[in-house]
Amino acid sequence: MEDILFNLSEIEIRYNPKIPALQKPRITNSNDAYHQFMQLLDTEKLNIQEEVAVLFLNRGNRVIGGYKLATGGITGAVVDIRIILGVALKCLATGLILCHTHPSRELNPSVADKELTERLKQAAKLMDITLLDHLIITADGYLSFEDEGIL
Repeated sequence: MEDILFNLSEIEIRYNPKIPALQKPRITNSNDAYHQFMQLLDTEKLNIQEEVAVLFLNRGNRVIGGYKLATGGITGAVVDIRIILGVALKCLATGLILCHTHPSRELNPSVADKELTERLKQAAKLMDITLLDHLIITADGYLSFEDEGIL
């Protein structure tokens, strides 16, 4: 019985980039991020279900990868900050950009959107990871928290 107490699971970390960093897209503004997210998101669901995705970036703001975090319902999706930061740490990201869709086509962020952004920003900061932006994406366009001065 004692062996079970000391036989803990472990996380294995490997970094095996498939594409050289200089060949990956660089994010210089919200429009660059928007175009990357449009390749990651299911555009058929933009008017149906809320989706949440994250771009992970290296120090040069080049995309390490994207992660589709959640697909929710018409009015929301669960965003677990621990999962975002776990993936960020595993891929050695120094920056990240969050996005979620609004099937309502409403580009204005809700109070919950702003609170989530602040919580993620503070949690990432503890790990020396910078939340660079949060985009709300609809079928009609996008809103950038950074561009609007909300971040």
